[in-house]
Amino acid sequence: MGERFVVVPVDGGGAIAGERERSDAVVSDPAPDTGGSAGGGGAGAEEIEEGEDSVFEPQDPNTVVPILEYNREPNKYGDGVPKENSPFINNTENDKGNSYDGTNMALFEEEMDSNPMVSSLLNKLANYTNLTQGAQEHEEADDDEGSKKKAVKSPQMGTFMGVYLPCLQNILGVILFLRLTWIVGTAGILESLAIVCLCCSCTMLTAISMSAIATNGVVPAGGSYYMISRSLGPEFGGAVGLCFYLGTTFAGSMYILGTIEILLTYIVPKAAIFVAEKKEDQLDALLNNMRVYGTCCLALMAVVVFVGVKYVNKLALVFLACVILSILAIYAGVIKTIFEPPDFPVCMLGNRTLQNLNFDKCLKTDFIDNMTVTTKLWMLFCEGPELNATCNDYFVNNNVTMIQGIPGLTSRVISENMWSEYGPLGMMVENKKLSSLGGSDSAQDIYMPYVVNDITTFFTLLVGIYFPSVTGIMAGSNRSGDLRDAQKSIPVGTILAIATTSVIYVTCVVLFGACIEGVLLRDKFGDSVKGNLVIGTLSWPSPWVIVIGSFFSCCGAGLQSLTGAPRLLQAIARDGIVPFLQVFGHGKANGEPTWALLLTAGICEIGILIASLDAVAPILSMFFLMCYLFVNLACAVQTLLRTPNWRPRFKYYHWALSFLGMSLCLALMFICSWYYAIVAMAIAGCIYKYIEYRGAEKEWGDGIRGLSLNAARYALIRLEEAPPHTKNWRPQVLVLLNVDSDQGVKHPRLLSLTTQLKAGKGLTIVGNVLEGTYLTKDAEAKRAEQNIKSSMSAERTKGFCHVVVSSNLRDGMSHLIQSAGLGGMKHNTVLMAWPGTWRQSNDPQSWKNFIETVRESTAAHHALLVAKNVDSFPTNQDRLGEGTIDVWWVVHDGGMLMLLPFLLRQHKVWRKCKMRIFTVAQMDDNSIQMKKDLQMFLYHLRLDAEVEVVEMHDNDISAFTYEKTLMMEQRSQMLKQMQLSRTEREREAQLIHDRNTASHATINDKAETGPDRVHMTWTKDKLFAERNRNRECNANVAVRDLFNMKPEWESLNQSNVRRMHTAVKLNGVVVNKSQGAHLVLLNMPGPPRNRGGDENYMEFLEVLLEGLNRVLLVRGGGREVITIYS
Repeated sequence: MGERFVVVPVDGGGAIAGERERSDAVVSDPAPDTGGSAGGGGAGAEEIEEGEDSVFEPQDPNTVVPILEYNREPNKYGDGVPKENSPFINNTENDKGNSYDGTNMALFEEEMDSNPMVSSLLNKLANYTNLTQGAQEHEEADDDEGSKKKAVKSPQMGTFMGVYLPCLQNILGVILFLRLTWIVGTAGILESLAIVCLCCSCTMLTAISMSAIATNGVVPAGGSYYMISRSLGPEFGGAVGLCFYLGTTFAGSMYILGTIEILLTYIVPKAAIFVAEKKEDQLDALLNNMRVYGTCCLALMAVVVFVGVKYVNKLALVFLACVILSILAIYAGVIKTIFEPPDFPVCMLGNRTLQNLNFDKCLKTDFIDNMTVTTKLWMLFCEGPELNATCNDYFVNNNVTMIQGIPGLTSRVISENMWSEYGPLGMMVENKKLSSLGGSDSAQDIYMPYVVNDITTFFTLLVGIYFPSVTGIMAGSNRSGDLRDAQKSIPVGTILAIATTSVIYVTCVVLFGACIEGVLLRDKFGDSVKGNLVIGTLSWPSPWVIVIGSFFSCCGAGLQSLTGAPRLLQAIARDGIVPFLQVFGHGKANGEPTWALLLTAGICEIGILIASLDAVAPILSMFFLMCYLFVNLACAVQTLLRTPNWRPRFKYYHWALSFLGMSLCLALMFICSWYYAIVAMAIAGCIYKYIEYRGAEKEWGDGIRGLSLNAARYALIRLEEAPPHTKNWRPQVLVLLNVDSDQGVKHPRLLSLTTQLKAGKGLTIVGNVLEGTYLTKDAEAKRAEQNIKSSMSAERTKGFCHVVVSSNLRDGMSHLIQSAGLGGMKHNTVLMAWPGTWRQSNDPQSWKNFIETVRESTAAHHALLVAKNVDSFPTNQDRLGEGTIDVWWVVHDGGMLMLLPFLLRQHKVWRKCKMRIFTVAQMDDNSIQMKKDLQMFLYHLRLDAEVEVVEMHDNDISAFTYEKTLMMEQRSQMLKQMQLSRTEREREAQLIHDRNTASHATINDKAETGPDRVHMTWTKDKLFAERNRNRECNANVAVRDLFNMKPEWESLNQSNVRRMHTAVKLNGVVVNKSQGAHLVLLNMPGPPRNRGGDENYMEFLEVLLEGLNRVLLVRGGGREVITIYS
């Protein structure tokens, strides 16, 4: 809804200035409302200069002060904003011009911008207007020609004129006049009553649900589409809205076909272009005539709608009068049959009904001037006019009789019409009471002038043909903007209209069966009564009352459909939930939906090309039934959820009634036509998935969202009852993501890795910590969250974003690890990037935070994944070729190392990679047996992988290891001197480096002069030579010699030396085997228990990962995550 403010000058005393002054001060707002809250600021406010304060006090009491006059107009483009934007609260843009002066409410003066005074709120509510989005606006625009905006008139329509009569006009129509007598004759009175009761019950239950929805707040024009979309969400709203649009469009086709059928069959039969020379060609000729005349009629109606919608609306009362007069003529004719039945004889040959079109006398021969002559009827069955001519056997053997087509209400014909007379295509309409002798040739009967079934008849077909006669119950809700009290008028008027029409239909079924002969009832086109409309034969004073009335009724209904359907499509297009329909939201300058009208006419033409009213009726039945089904579903869902906003003024509803109505709609869909039902549901399903796929960014407070919340709550409570079994375990990942100073994502490849690891399954939480306080970092946190969500969308990472503002990063990370997730949906795995620049960082907190995160993940029993060189990991668009994922299984971690490659290979990025598993054998291990056992273990795990056992013997600790350990400890000691200035720390680091360099040179000189010494030039090649040489020497002697080589080594921490030794040796083996692998997965050693050695821990990991490109360090969560059992 767009809000508009108009600046109105007020004199010092508060009165509005004179008309001339006001006309000069009012700021015009010619720009159209473009939907949503885009126009919420108002054009008037824009005229205030930038430097001028919008709230001011006049210095001179006579100064004219602009105030803002509020006017709320309906949004011509639907709700185009993702979230509801209320004009009454939190809308500071609209209230900037409202000045506050006084001390009574000074306590609240700072909140006046966001929380207005109650008096202001009530004033806005009093000025709230809601006009229909239909023809009324366009009429005013046409009449006004855009020069001025007309003053808004308050709606004045009551229940009778605004709801009852429009519903009556839309419900009663073509089926009543053209098909109800045929349905009664074919199905019998009892089954016809069942059909009527079934369909009317469906619409009555739907009307109850619709009344509840329509009285739960203001319903703008849009009717069922608005109600369903705002109750069930944009996906259901778009799908059902388009189905309702298609139903309305095909209804236009049906009414046009009805118009042409009345015109060509009952008014001017000679106007037919295609004339059948043979009886068997009559049906095809009729269909072709319907196509030609129907297309012309559609074009004419479309032009009328395009040129002047106001004339269509003004003629609505004329069309309604035709319907009412026709119905009154039927009841008057029924009453007249009691005293004087009309004379409409039906000619019977044996028990067969004859088409009384080409003969005037129901006689075989006639006696004229004392001579026996043959009649026109004789010529139809015999080869010539002679009395001895060869004639049809059945014609010879049976007599011609005449029965009264309308025997009257007191004739007791009702007992004969109680039961059904279904039959196949071509079955002759017969009166079982009359005698009939054999001799019939079925091959020749099709050429004889008998009245026959033009389609195969059965109960479900008749339900589909009849149902359109009870549609039209939404007419009142579509006019809600014109009603004086919509929340009272819509329920009362709609339910009364349905009750009235139900009574009319039930009484008509009974009265038709009680007054009209069965063979005439089953004569669909009135061929047996000289081509008269069957229902017209019953009417008084003349059949032409019904013929003319039904003709204009069908014309009016067709025009109404061609008027309403484009506006419905325009409303859907302007809501923006179906992108490819946006072009149909545009139209003429006055808002007329030109493009939507063209599409409607095109779809309508499809129905006209079908050409058969009986074939088109079930199609639109499907779409209307689907619409009614979702109206009932919307009411039931809202009632069961008991959402706080569900407070309908109409109290006579219940969720059980809504479910009954929904079930009835679904049953009727499949009763009418199971294949049409499947097609209609498939169309709605495709539209639903399309809107869901394109991401309908609408938040309308719909019931499906509330249903999802309830289902989620129930599932979370169930999940928390017990921890997941090993078979159900999958990584629920908390991704710790960093952002830069502009809140941009630093390592988006972490999200790519998450997507490849999860493939859309399980829980993903992307967390980030900002340092500071929430009050000062609120805007930055929102910007960071928005950037992270954008990156997640780009990387197709499905999950949640959680940005935390904390006084320091350490606590923020801890809070995320502890509290992210909800109930049973909590993370069990933490994914983070390796801090690659920790050595260059002047702040030791960068690597200390990393180590503390490792410790806290372990304490929380969460698995940990650390990606090194994460920016070199493949994107989701990459496709890695033949290669390997190498797993180095050093210690058992619960099976995480086995599970992760399997999950990665499910994604198309890693699909072609093979899995290799390396494990380490010590001196006491049987490597051959280890390999067999590991292969058997993988077989039971159903994993395909190559297995290799790497032997690592207990070698002596090399001098290279001691040197690395020494440099590590010296660097640690340097970094601990935090009290030194940065310059002093850099100078001391340089001195240590120079001293080490000099020491290396001295050792190298000594090593060259001593032949028994170990060569200590520490190049890469000599490193491996040194290792091989040490194996040949006694360990104790070698260690003693090494210590003798450099006195500083004696003071080293032996624990650090052993750890460095492991890191160096393991790194050498991994680099040798897996340097060319696409990904290396490796057990991550835990941090030391003593926090004093944290910086040494980082050095160990650096040495362990040296020379490897893509590495994923894995640390288990302390539980088994993979099992051999099913």
